[in-house]
Amino acid sequence: MAEYILHCFAQSGNAYKPALMLALSGADWEPRFVDFFNGATRTPEYCAINVMGEVPLLEHRGQVLSQSGVILDYLAEKFGRFGWKDEDERREILRWMLFDNHKFTSYTATLRYLKNFVPNSDPGVIAMFRARAEGAWKVLDTHLSGRDWVVARRPTIADFSLAGYVFWPEEIGMDLNDYPNV
Repeated sequence: MAEYILHCFAQSGNAYKPALMLALSGADWEPRFVDFFNGATRTPEYCAINVMGEVPLLEHRGQVLSQSGVILDYLAEKFGRFGWKDEDERREILRWMLFDNHKFTSYTATLRYLKNFVPNSDPGVIAMFRARAEGAWKVLDTHLSGRDWVVARRPTIADFSLAGYVFWPEEIGMDLNDYPNV
């Protein structure tokens, strides 16, 4: 058995974030498929290990962690990579990860989900989420103007956090030409 077990499924951008971190860190890890689309995250068995009923979920040496941002923070400490150099950087990483979770991913992931996985989604609801997602995309695009990384002059867990859903621009309806810095 691998040292790190990541409960996940391929369509989850939130699961992609720690998977990317684990892969780039050279960790001994393996994915454990969670059949989200058939309700696996809502079963009593799954909720017994993750009361939030979500993926990702990371198991490591008796620790069970949920929420991608918490997992990324944990992995940055464990590997000593992609984290902060000082407290100012730590707060700036946290600021961008909170922005991601509250605005960037929350609107983008919901937009993608409604457009691709919910039959007969209300066009008005889709338009509302699209407008909110576009606002978040613009904030990130503006911030990245003239820089390669979100916080430092190197990749950090803030970059991994914000990268979770931009790999599906067609499914989201995001034209990356409109956001050249993203």
